[in-house]
Amino acid sequence: MNNAEAVIFGEHHLRIEDLLAVAQGRAPARLQTDTAFRERIARGAQFLDSLLDREGVIYGVTTGYGDSCVVAVPLHQVEALPQHLFTFHGCGLGKLLDAEATRAVLGARLRSLTHGMSGVRIELLERMQAFLEHDVLPLIPEEGSVGASGDLTPLSYVAATLAGERNVMYRGERVSAAQVHRQLGWTPLTLRPKEALALMNGTAVMTGLACLAYARADYLLKLATRITALNVVALEGNPEHFDERLFAAKPHPGQMQVAAWIRQDLAIDAPTPPLHRLQDRYSLRCAPHVLGVLADSLGLLRQFIETELNSANDNPIIDADNERVLHGGHFYGGHIAFAMDSLKNLVANVADLLDRQLALLVDTRYNHGLPSNLSGAPEATAMINHGFKAVQIGASAWTAEALKNSMPASVFSRSTECHNQDKVSMGTIAARDALRSLELTEQVAAATLIAANQGVWLRQRQPGTRALPAPLALMHEALAEDFSPLIEDRALESELRLCLERIRAQHWGLYA
Repeated sequence: MNNAEAVIFGEHHLRIEDLLAVAQGRAPARLQTDTAFRERIARGAQFLDSLLDREGVIYGVTTGYGDSCVVAVPLHQVEALPQHLFTFHGCGLGKLLDAEATRAVLGARLRSLTHGMSGVRIELLERMQAFLEHDVLPLIPEEGSVGASGDLTPLSYVAATLAGERNVMYRGERVSAAQVHRQLGWTPLTLRPKEALALMNGTAVMTGLACLAYARADYLLKLATRITALNVVALEGNPEHFDERLFAAKPHPGQMQVAAWIRQDLAIDAPTPPLHRLQDRYSLRCAPHVLGVLADSLGLLRQFIETELNSANDNPIIDADNERVLHGGHFYGGHIAFAMDSLKNLVANVADLLDRQLALLVDTRYNHGLPSNLSGAPEATAMINHGFKAVQIGASAWTAEALKNSMPASVFSRSTECHNQDKVSMGTIAARDALRSLELTEQVAAATLIAANQGVWLRQRQPGTRALPAPLALMHEALAEDFSPLIEDRALESELRLCLERIRAQHWGLYA
């Protein structure tokens, strides 16, 4: 990682890929260091201090939180208020975010605060950057946020650990934040007025998770396209379904791109006569149309996610230059909620597509001469071998769950917190759902990929079969390194898990 170009957190626009490089430990995070940037950050904190000197009324600084904004906090209690905020929000439940997701959350929150519109000190930003540099990862429960007023409860674990409270993961061990501070020679931060609110009152959890989901969906699109091409070969499909002239008649760009990738994989130089059917079943013929919706949506999803990532999204917004405190609702995660609800739908359709392709592969009524359940067993033991039968059942179960999970989270707004938060985004739940849908769909993809490779192997053994086009031959060879042909039945769990590892590591290079 030390040799990678650093990702600078400051005034510059961050792309999803920048945050992922930090989250995945491929690039270090650095804070912008020029004097102008540091002075701009300092002005926000100084302006807040000047308001306190004048006894100005500032939400969350000289008032209680949420519905308690009508409760005045006397100046001698203002310093204690931030600790109370992260303390009473320490009620998260569910699984803990993994290391990659936690780094993404830290990076997303740091980027928001570098706008200089949150009233925090430069020392707070430096400590957040140091957490990333030394891989000090707050243990954040993933459940407890309704997505407005921001990711309060999960982000309270960031605020608390910066203050030396609660637990972190450090060097592979779960330890107290106070112990890590002592070990690194740091003094825990005493959060200043507005700093706990600035850390917690924003969309960093849902946005960090959305960045991870986006990258997985982008790779899944390409992988599903490659699996489709393999299945066209395995099922002796009609390559004319992907003709360039055909897609020029309905020119959705993403749909055209998927068809072009399949043509590239199949090395189609000229129209060839259909081998079995004038028209293949929809899961082959319409694959560019199904996958094309995801391809065409990724641009809009990127816009939503990156705008949120590069925004000041807490409340109130501190405009030090014009000496104004702007009370609003930028913590509302509606754009991320919509993006993740949409992604769930798109990804579930990919699962359904691949599941249908797998169903064709294993069924002798539709697989055009391949053995039942893709078994490679010789005739003497064919009757006791069942090949990919159970794998297809499993893929159907995973697909069904992904489809069930496509119900949008954002329509389930709840009125919370004494009806102050009476319309909330559910963006964090949507993002968690999207990651679960991706996990399920990647499982379907792993099953269909191994089965497609088996189908290609079986087809290539038949006399008179056309040699594999170069892109698919390379993929077939790469897969053979990990997954030997299924001849006699064997338990395939370990191979499916290995395939999932390869998918999540984006092991196979797929298209430019």
